[in-house]
Amino acid sequence: MTTKVIMDVDTGTDDAIAIMASVLSPEIDLIGITTVNGNCPVEICTENSLRVVDYIKANVPVYEGCALPLSATLTPGRKPNIPSYEPNKIHGAYLDLPEAKSSKGNINAVEYLIHSYLESDGDISLVPVGPLTNVALAIRQAPEILDKIPEIVIMGGGHHVNNCTSSAEFNIWVDPEAARIVMNCGRPIRLVTLDATHEALFTMNTCEKLRDIGTPASICAASFAEHRINAYDQIQPMESGASAPIHDALAVCSIINPDVVSTVFAHVDVETIGELTDGRTVVDIDRSGDRGRKPPNVHVALHADGDLFVDMMLDILSNKL
Repeated sequence: MTTKVIMDVDTGTDDAIAIMASVLSPEIDLIGITTVNGNCPVEICTENSLRVVDYIKANVPVYEGCALPLSATLTPGRKPNIPSYEPNKIHGAYLDLPEAKSSKGNINAVEYLIHSYLESDGDISLVPVGPLTNVALAIRQAPEILDKIPEIVIMGGGHHVNNCTSSAEFNIWVDPEAARIVMNCGRPIRLVTLDATHEALFTMNTCEKLRDIGTPASICAASFAEHRINAYDQIQPMESGASAPIHDALAVCSIINPDVVSTVFAHVDVETIGELTDGRTVVDIDRSGDRGRKPPNVHVALHADGDLFVDMMLDILSNKL
């Protein structure tokens, strides 16, 4: 069965690989892409997304969304560096692909999300793999869309593993207020955390296998993954070394084959005011007793089958349009 999907992205290297996987998987029908400020300023994320769909000759529309988080930049000293025009050490700025020939859609991403879901049959999964600003604004502006969203598959957050601060994963940290709105929206949510993505790694051997496949997508993915591995080795080395997570692609693979991650059903909320914990994903799975405990609302992926993930990606990226 094919799953219709809208991806909400802040396209850097792992988003690019995830977009290619979504387009090339026969199990996914990627009907639209929305962009948001995150890895790069939103206009760069939009150009990068267009470059990816043009490169693999995909007919997928791209809509530009929010350039700033809901409110996190308004408090002095809280998030002064969003958006950052300094090249990201892991993603760079513009992807090393030909400049886009196609153009972004003529409506805003939030408007596109609202229209798409209100006009849908309730069969389009929403896959945000960047900060959740667009999604939160769509929910706030038109809460009736919630009845039309069958599932939200989020790449973000961390329980034991974080990467932006000691308490927060980047996507959630950029816009914690938006993340809190989405986590508490009442729809089925699958949260693919850093705990899981750090168990689903590409190695240099994976990159060699991708290059050997020889499709445009596999060669491109190998190049992006090699860049990520070199960057991670310098600034955030994995335990195994010479490897890197491809975070957003794991979220895509979890739609195709849910067995690629293992989840727990738990209550999840997001810290928005803690001086030391701003943006923390609070996953309530370790407490004993029921006093003050809230009911589970999110299926949280805390582990991944790394071998299955790599096998899936090698298979998917061997496809051509």
